[in-house]
Amino acid sequence: MTRWGILATGHIAARFAEDLRLVPGAELVAVGSRTAETAERFAERHGASRAYGSWAELAADSDLDVVYVATPHAAHYEAARTCLAAGRSVLLEKPFTLDLATSTELVDTARAAGVFLMEAMWMRCNPLILRVGELIADGAIGTVTSLRADFGVAGPFPPEHRMRARALGGGALLDLGIYPVSLAHLLLGVPQQVRSWAKLGPEGTDENTGLVFGYDSGAVATLSCGMVGATGLTASVTGTTGRIDLPEPFFRPGSFTLHRADAEPETVTAELVGSGYQYEAIEVQRCLAEGLTESPRVPHSATLEIMALLDEIRAQIGVSYL
Repeated sequence: MTRWGILATGHIAARFAEDLRLVPGAELVAVGSRTAETAERFAERHGASRAYGSWAELAADSDLDVVYVATPHAAHYEAARTCLAAGRSVLLEKPFTLDLATSTELVDTARAAGVFLMEAMWMRCNPLILRVGELIADGAIGTVTSLRADFGVAGPFPPEHRMRARALGGGALLDLGIYPVSLAHLLLGVPQQVRSWAKLGPEGTDENTGLVFGYDSGAVATLSCGMVGATGLTASVTGTTGRIDLPEPFFRPGSFTLHRADAEPETVTAELVGSGYQYEAIEVQRCLAEGLTESPRVPHSATLEIMALLDEIRAQIGVSYL
């Protein structure tokens, strides 16, 4: 049995707690929040036996095998550092932190202590996304020439909302754009050229952002994210001999369609169960059972490369959280 703690009590924490019920061998043992009252309400709702009114108390619970950190972006670094310092394994919500420097510090801390740490990029653990990667690696669509993905929501959000507030790491890029960027990284690796543009809101965070990645292979990725209109949330990967289309939402698909040259389209489907967070929990438990300190599916190197990309993009569009 893997004994889980959850740090934070918001919407994402609740969805993760629900999906944890779908994971064989998982038990939600404790929850931690900034106040005892909110922790107790969450624990009662989701069946945790212990509730703590501080992050430090949760981190100090030696009965826990791993802590899932689900705070808003700006608190990821502090929350994860608290858990790692206490020797707790950590599954840390995306984006890992607000920048490469603090992400690197967390990775270095975990490695030095020999403690497991993984970014909760659930897309990289999704069975259909993994199948798409396998097909591309096997040459099902030839050499990849282009990738397109979008993630836009309608809003509007009030100025103090985490999607807009600068102090909370707001803006479309870190909250939404990380998905198209991560898909491009998963399938094409680190781009050699990065070009970006954004419309900034009055808070100084990005409202609508477009990205073009160029690769030495000749491939191009065109990505977008925003909070000024609901986009299709789709993705498409084109190669020299075919194409793979991912429907809405591409980061948690219920199917994908493989188009091969001179062949009928093939649609691969999977039953959608839960919200999709269970797959990352399963990966964490597999890694812990094997004594690993990082996941081969969501390795530290990928997390840091993506954070470096996000830093470069923010520099180009003029977004700073300092």
